[in-house]
Amino acid sequence: MLGEDHSLTKEFPEHLNTITALSKGSSEFAARAKQYNAIDKEVRVLELQDAPIDDQSMQQLKIERAELKDWLHKELVSASGS
Repeated sequence: MLGEDHSLTKEFPEHLNTITALSKGSSEFAARAKQYNAIDKEVRVLELQDAPIDDQSMQQLKIERAELKDWLHKELVSASGS
């Protein structure tokens, strides 16, 4: 679905407390979470505007978002012991 919200808290609602704790306690996690959410917002806006960028650029944004999401999820699982 175009324009769908994939923000960190929407993707991992079961880890809200861990997201908050890691964002306060780890500058690296906070920076990557901020970058992830910024890329996600950019992708949503572009999708809602009929993607006024070339396909390769859009695909690169989505790859960056996925890589960040994987790293963030690994950190969340590790920190929560799940």
